[in-house]
Amino acid sequence: QVQLVESGGGLVQPGGSLRLSCAASGRIFSRYDVMGWYRQAPGKQRELVATISSGGSTNYQDSVKGRFTISRDNAKNTVALQMNSLKPEDTADYYCLYNNGVNYWGKGTLVTVSS
Repeated sequence: QVQLVESGGGLVQPGGSLRLSCAASGRIFSRYDVMGWYRQAPGKQRELVATISSGGSTNYQDSVKGRFTISRDNAKNTVALQMNSLKPEDTADYYCLYNNGVNYWGKGTLVTVSS
């Protein structure tokens, strides 16, 4: 089993910044894995925000490119999402993902972008 704990959500004004962090613990022994962030807004399906592999390859949803940056520390099994120029449409519950062939999810952290 893998446990994921997110932190860093909150309320921010449009144009502001937030940094989300996620720490993974448990049976993390894969040579190759992917960590990332998904989000789910009220009434909508969960969608990919950004992912990063253990080798450093990244993937972003088009709407966040140039605004969000994903990074990871393999030694600490952590992944972070730096979110800049936030928009009201970024408001959602953000979930951390760890995949080593099996998906593991965090419980989510709420990001609210509002004036």
